[in-house]
Amino acid sequence: MTVITTFKEKKREKQIKYERSVLRDLSIHTLKERVKQYFGSTQLAASFVMNTGIEEACYDVALEAFLLGAKFSKFGYYGENEDEVRKRCLPEEKHLIDTLYNFLLYWGNGLEGTMSESLYYLCEQYIFVWWKEGFDKGQRRHKLRLH
Repeated sequence: MTVITTFKEKKREKQIKYERSVLRDLSIHTLKERVKQYFGSTQLAASFVMNTGIEEACYDVALEAFLLGAKFSKFGYYGENEDEVRKRCLPEEKHLIDTLYNFLLYWGNGLEGTMSESLYYLCEQYIFVWWKEGFDKGQRRHKLRLH
């Protein structure tokens, strides 16, 4: 007897294999430094970035943004410029930004006050930088035919 698999299962297996191979290029040190770079400079963020749970949430969102950029990098490889590709994944990117922002607001203990708009822009920049890095690494992998 043979095992019957569906296309969804095969697609998911292929996606997981690709994500694992892309994540090999990433280091934990880079994740930590980026969190400190973006959220360690503000007084509000510095107060709660020391909490490991919040820091890990920043890592999770960064990894998701990185993988999103890597996933959409195939369009850049086939000729679309970065802005066009970014428009393709705008809803997913917006979701990641909102998730991180709302998480930080929730755990900010009411300290955000007037700084909530600047915190949103920090989250936006943080997600964009990780998306861009994933996009660049994904394009490089396509050029080297490692996809």
